[in-house]
Amino acid sequence: MKKIVECVPNFSEGRNKEIIDAIAQAVRDVPEATLLNVDPGESTNRTVFTFVGNLESVVEAAFQAAKKGYELIDMGKHRGAHPRMGAVDVVPFVPVANVTMEECVECSRRFARRVGEELGVPVYLYEESQDQAYRKALRDIRSGEYEGIKDKITRPEWKPDFGPAEFVPRSGATVTGARFFLIAYNVNLLGTRNQAHRIALNLREQGRGPDEPGRLKALKGIGWYLDQYELAQVSMNLDNYQITPLHTVFEEVRKDASELNVAVVGSEIVGLVPLEAILMAADYYIEKENLLITDEHAKVRLAVERMGLSSVSPFVPEERIIEYMIREEGDRLVDKTVEGFVSAVAARTAAPGGGSVAALVGALGSGLGAMVGWLTYGRRKFEHLDEQVRSIIPVLEDTRKELTLMVDADTQAFNDYVAAASMPKNTAEEKAARHAAMQEGLKNATMVPYRTMEIADAAWDAMLDIARIGQFSSRSDVEVGAKALETAVYGAWRNVVINLPLVEDEQFRKEAEKKAEELYNRARKKLEEIQKLLDSREGDA
Repeated sequence: MKKIVECVPNFSEGRNKEIIDAIAQAVRDVPEATLLNVDPGESTNRTVFTFVGNLESVVEAAFQAAKKGYELIDMGKHRGAHPRMGAVDVVPFVPVANVTMEECVECSRRFARRVGEELGVPVYLYEESQDQAYRKALRDIRSGEYEGIKDKITRPEWKPDFGPAEFVPRSGATVTGARFFLIAYNVNLLGTRNQAHRIALNLREQGRGPDEPGRLKALKGIGWYLDQYELAQVSMNLDNYQITPLHTVFEEVRKDASELNVAVVGSEIVGLVPLEAILMAADYYIEKENLLITDEHAKVRLAVERMGLSSVSPFVPEERIIEYMIREEGDRLVDKTVEGFVSAVAARTAAPGGGSVAALVGALGSGLGAMVGWLTYGRRKFEHLDEQVRSIIPVLEDTRKELTLMVDADTQAFNDYVAAASMPKNTAEEKAARHAAMQEGLKNATMVPYRTMEIADAAWDAMLDIARIGQFSSRSDVEVGAKALETAVYGAWRNVVINLPLVEDEQFRKEAEKKAEELYNRARKKLEEIQKLLDSREGDA
């Protein structure tokens, strides 16, 4: 599977289009690196670039962009609202897909070493790349900003991790490291800088100091005023959106602004954002407003509307959500046309095979159940069932989405096993490594279809409920859906069973065999139960 690392360097230039374009081109010129977003800020005089690549290309792109930035940006002339200490201010590496944090740490160290040795710029490590606690936080490293580096860099405790321990007037200093996905997020106020900063102090984890911490964890923030938009902003970095989500930050700013009699007029995300963060916000508003929305794109639209993410500039999901940006057309089996998928199954290759087909059949089955739910929901004659149907549809929709993901997961598991079998076996060490990788691959190829069984199993109660109360004119759809769900469990079960004899871990083998058989027997019983239930409703026709 492809390894994808995101890099989000911040350059101290947000006004000169020629310089910004030159830096962007330096990234584009690196093979296998993809520039996703360029977000300049005139008042902050700062531009955030976002690009992705593999472990090698992302470091090369970061280096070439930095080299161009040092060449074109003179920090001695820089003025802007955002804190900064260098022409290339901060260069974070973020794991996106199939990459560990440790690998991103190594990316940052390779970048820092090259910048220090080849370009002669002092570089500091931060976050996960920094071993010393007092130098982990960006705010501590950047304290004093560019103007303070001249004295700070000569102190032993602030010697750079790479590069010269001396002030470079034109370039300043650079910070790099590996970190969790950071979201740069601003909430707009029709107020003053002081009011925005007051709210930031209330919310940010650091607060006003050790004796007066803020309300929200993993949040940094300041307040400023943007002349270009004629509004103030509470400007924040969410260090971990799973600890403090976007919607929480927005609602807390609204709360404090209301107490100050200041109007909130939307918000903006600088750079890209993970899909999960947007969907978390959507789920919050869905629950708060008692809505029934299951479609992903509708959820995204709800979050954008509720938080006013298009208030400063249009929030185009395909250009701002990182999963949408890196998804390649046709990259997944489920992106193919029906004809394309069926042809791939029928081709003279071992994958996609029965496991992927089983997952797709299950997705279609739960999709049929959801369809009957939607056909029942909201109709006057079934209005008394609305509350029950509202609880059924999301379960079947979630099952459909999860089983759809398993279509590619099953084929990938097989391909990973084949890759392990292709490892060299010329020496005893190579043979041992190959054997271990093949055994791990077999376990994974077993657990993926087992997971398909678990996902499908979780839908039975909802399928039973829709068989009990769904519009009876769609009886055949429920029957086909239930049979498809049972077929998915059967197909996945057979894929579990065929792999087990080759697995040497006896405890793993016995447990997987026992649990998988139990899930299949349960599926058979549930299918029979649904059929009997539908037969008993003959009078509803």
